Amino acid sequence: MVLEIAIVSGKGGVGKSTLAASIAIILAQKGMNIIAVDADAEAPNLHLVLGIERWDREESIFEGRIATIDPNKCIKCGRCRDVCRFNAIEYVDNQYVVNRWICEGCMACAFVCPTKAIKPIYRVKTGTVRIAYRTIYGFPLISSSIPPGRPNSGKLVLEAKNRARELVKEKDHIIIVDAAAGIGCQVISSLSGADLAIIVTEPTPASFSDFKRIHRLTKHFGIPAALVLNKYDLNIELSKEIEKYAIQNKIYILGRIPYDDLVPRSLTMMKPLILCYPNTKATKAILDIGQKLYEVIVNWSKWVEEYRPLRPEPLIPIIIKPEEST
Repeated sequence: MVLEIAIVSGKGGVGKSTLAASIAIILAQKGMNIIAVDADAEAPNLHLVLGIERWDREESIFEGRIATIDPNKCIKCGRCRDVCRFNAIEYVDNQYVVNRWICEGCMACAFVCPTKAIKPIYRVKTGTVRIAYRTIYGFPLISSSIPPGRPNSGKLVLEAKNRARELVKEKDHIIIVDAAAGIGCQVISSLSGADLAIIVTEPTPASFSDFKRIHRLTKHFGIPAALVLNKYDLNIELSKEIEKYAIQNKIYILGRIPYDDLVPRSLTMMKPLILCYPNTKATKAILDIGQKLYEVIVNWSKWVEEYRPLRPEPLIPIIIKPEEST
């Protein structure tokens, strides 16, 4: 059985990458075949937690297009700049030029150019997929990185996940996907094909609100969800409210982690908390979460029948025309 577990959060900075690294290590120590994927192409950091200092392979990913202006044909009419909705065309040194970091490749500028001075450049570098075939913890890590300003981060995440799937050589494998924060294209790509979404949140109003948003997304795709409540002891009342919401919405409560100021110190050591400080309350909570997740995986068929969402929830509201409402 191959399972993809996406670790997501509507809000950033809630401990998602720390938990992802710890879960990968715990399951690997229990004899499971693990592949870790850092699916935050815009701000990858899982390799820092796992102590990766060198990559075994770096692969450039090319796709898409951007516009380019031939200065010998350009008559400087400015129509291209006027039509560009992304403000990607600038007038520099008495010449119209395309800002390649902003251009989305729609080619509206080429359509209005009277002298056909604008052409597309194909196979623009989207980003890089990096592979460490064996971390010091015994499992591979696949990461992705996108240059600032380039689009298609969701596509780059898909490429990283595809490299992970290519490494699956045995029947039993667990792919741990550390997703980006929010509900954007990177997160949607991370959830694509996932069997389980672990939602990490903390007891703050902003995090609770974003927790509901990301849960709505997982429900839309029919993915069962589990909750990890980090720093739960900072606001006990709100933590109870979050857990109440989880129970009402059929979200499995995987565990709670107390606040621990040793977490940032462990990150500076490029090691997960469970290895740097094995006797803290937070470490014990993370170990319990890893054990519960292990039991979920072992009893997967029975568990998934109980916690699979009943039906996808529409993300786009239905708009009723005035004449239809009467």
